[in-house]
Amino acid sequence: MRKPHQTVISPAGAGDLSAGLVVATYGRHCMVETPQGRRLICHPRGKKNQVVVGDQVLWQVAGDEGSIEKLQERRNLFYRQDEIRTKSFAANLDRVLILIAADPEYSESQLSRALVAAEAERIVPIIALNKSDLTQAFAQAWARLAPYRDMGYQVLPISLSPRSAVADDGVAALCLHLQGLTTLVLGPSGSGKSTLINRLVPDAQVETGEISLALNSGKHTTTSTRWYWVPALDERPGANLARTALIDSPGFQEFGLHHIEPTRLADCMPDLRAHVGGCRFYNCMHLHEPGCAVLAQVENEHQTGSISMRRHRIYAQLFEELSQQRW
Repeated sequence: MRKPHQTVISPAGAGDLSAGLVVATYGRHCMVETPQGRRLICHPRGKKNQVVVGDQVLWQVAGDEGSIEKLQERRNLFYRQDEIRTKSFAANLDRVLILIAADPEYSESQLSRALVAAEAERIVPIIALNKSDLTQAFAQAWARLAPYRDMGYQVLPISLSPRSAVADDGVAALCLHLQGLTTLVLGPSGSGKSTLINRLVPDAQVETGEISLALNSGKHTTTSTRWYWVPALDERPGANLARTALIDSPGFQEFGLHHIEPTRLADCMPDLRAHVGGCRFYNCMHLHEPGCAVLAQVENEHQTGSISMRRHRIYAQLFEELSQQRW
């Protein structure tokens, strides 16, 4: 399989615009890969860097580096936004893999926020629960994910521990959902993102070091986002023609959704979305209104519903948060 060069080069014949893929960004610099697999440093025109990993761009030579002249239209852009700033992760995604761990206990609020952001951009999310080798903690964490399995999300058990005693660590099953696709790997610090990347991309650490050297960004590139081709999947017998890519992202503790209108929130939560059309009032907020079809499905001590109380509580908290920040 062709493997992209990691060295920085100056293309020949730079009079015309050339196509490229953004595979790493840091500050005012980015790394662009050509269709032939060559990589070079490029600088976007203008004062603000608008490109993200996964962008398709047109560039031309500028000295011994490149200048990005045009950003091609995106299929989607996965990002978060709080009161202060917007953080873009990546563009043109097929999947978002949300990696969480059984221990320490994951935040269901942060999980829900990441799922809402994926739904808003119509990107298919996959949830992977790491540390299936921790029997008791994993069983408790797996049970908490029941509402997400019930609403149709793919939820997969895995174990990334090198000392795991689990006969099937689940990684092969996970890979079936990634092959031939571009997937952003997302999750809090300590969830196992780097371990997964290093397992599927044997040269990931070498590649990261070479990109860091080329961008002259040193240790700070550990907080950036970068693209990896996955030879472990593309070289399998019967693999489809589309290449497999993983995009590694920095860990996060907060995930703002200020770019989403509160009235759009229910449509980004599949368990609520299934019932919003049945409400008595067209502008129902699904909080306390009479005749609300969503509230009628929320489980309580007297009945079993299709919407868990935890999920509706998260919805109510998000709705309040998104409503307040618009005043």
